[in-house]
Amino acid sequence: MKTLYWRPPTVSHRALLLIALVAVAALVVVEAFPVERKQHHFREKLAAAQLARASMDAIKAEKLRRGFIIDEEADPALTGMIGQSITAVTSNTGFIEAKLTSTNPNFAAVIVHLLTEVALGSGDLVAVGVSGSFPALNVSTFAALKTLKIEPISIASASASEWGANQVDYLWIDMERTLEESGLIGFRSIAASRGGIDDRGVGITAEGHDLIDQAIERNQLEPITPETLTASIERRMELFDERAGGKLIKAYINVGGGTASVGTHVGKKQFKPGINVSPPRGPDIADSVMLRFAKRGVPVLHVSRIKLIAERYELPIAPRTTIPIGRGKVFVAAEYNRWLAGACLVIIFLVLTALLRLNVAARLLPGRARATAKPAEPMV
Repeated sequence: MKTLYWRPPTVSHRALLLIALVAVAALVVVEAFPVERKQHHFREKLAAAQLARASMDAIKAEKLRRGFIIDEEADPALTGMIGQSITAVTSNTGFIEAKLTSTNPNFAAVIVHLLTEVALGSGDLVAVGVSGSFPALNVSTFAALKTLKIEPISIASASASEWGANQVDYLWIDMERTLEESGLIGFRSIAASRGGIDDRGVGITAEGHDLIDQAIERNQLEPITPETLTASIERRMELFDERAGGKLIKAYINVGGGTASVGTHVGKKQFKPGINVSPPRGPDIADSVMLRFAKRGVPVLHVSRIKLIAERYELPIAPRTTIPIGRGKVFVAAEYNRWLAGACLVIIFLVLTALLRLNVAARLLPGRARATAKPAEPMV
């Protein structure tokens, strides 16, 4: 079978080759000399990351004041945001690599990016679900909300998976109180459950239940004590709506993998990390607070599967040193130099124009030569 293609019959192979070489050279130049551009809402992202770091430092200082020892092996950057492996209030297994990745305060800039992508800003109301499993991500989320002056209604799961906020005398809901009393974050959760399996702490010992219940009581939060997971989901929705007081909730933010928030381990993976503007499709979608808000048409920000989010915004995985504020593609990204790209297009156009004119001139010259040639004199 013959391959058919078209090329101008009057353009030489040499001319076509020259055009191709110029185009390839222009592409190489544009690729080789990108420019770094500050991303949208750069100032807000920087401010949120700075607030997140200050908040993490306040939690670390409180831990040290209480006599906690920071494990340099588990927390090599000494962030103070990594807990222990197993304690009486540990709800599930956890992955230390993901926990270390989450301690980067630049995640606050990622949250700012997600919030502004769904057009949220000052005065807007959002619902938030947090657990003790990723305290650093909770801090980053709260810092982003405060920076953008967004009003949150937060409900917490008090227990934590391995390496989270699972030190028995200082759970996530205690950390929230530290941040509020320090003046860094002016809000905290309004209610809390035990968390873990079925949001009832299934699998946690009776001692662990008592410690969690005491933490909820000392922080004066409304306890959520459901008989079933469905009952917990429904109670959370009621609390969000009651506290909203008729004001429109414009987004739901899930941080981590609280069972009622995400709907079991399976439900956690049915929503994609980042922004979800519609419910996931499929016959067996797990019931959850996320799903119920999505069915209302409310955007869901799923801050989970943290390594994927880190890779998306070029944040380091499991850093072992302190990460400077302002690092990552969410702040500054390499982009094509528009002026350089425009100049290359002009050069390509000029080369094409010159070759076209030369080609036309070459076609006309033979005819002009014949027209102006002196006729031969007749022989006598």
